[in-house]
Amino acid sequence: MSTFNIEFIVKDLMNAFPNKILDYKLDGARSVFVSIDASILHDVIRYLKDRYDLKHITTISGTDLGDSIELIYNLSPLNRRILVNVKVKVSRDNPHIPSVVSLLPGAVLYEREVHDLLGVVFDGHPSLERLILPDDWPEGVYPLRKDYKVEVK
Repeated sequence: MSTFNIEFIVKDLMNAFPNKILDYKLDGARSVFVSIDASILHDVIRYLKDRYDLKHITTISGTDLGDSIELIYNLSPLNRRILVNVKVKVSRDNPHIPSVVSLLPGAVLYEREVHDLLGVVFDGHPSLERLILPDDWPEGVYPLRKDYKVEVK
């Protein structure tokens, strides 16, 4: 692993997935943000895990962009020498994406959190139960979406 640098990994991804790497941005010598087509999420995660030992998912973050929801999967090897941030966008109106729990079991809670707060449905997740919000929270109301309004009593 130590013989690979972050630029090498990006070039390798671009060769392995031609026309599916939408953009990338180096973030220092040890970190990169790679935007991909959501249809290849599983393939890219599997590739990074198998080829570069990126087995540790540090988090999945999500942002409501208005017309879509952007998810960022933060992956690193166990030694944390590099960080590859895989970005995908899902439709805000129909926010479905395959779960990565079968590839990275540590994603189980992160996917539940993003589901709770942004309403993204991770197809194939073993149990998309509430994690953060109370059980009586209204269905279809997601506090990290731009249209969420706080009720002041």
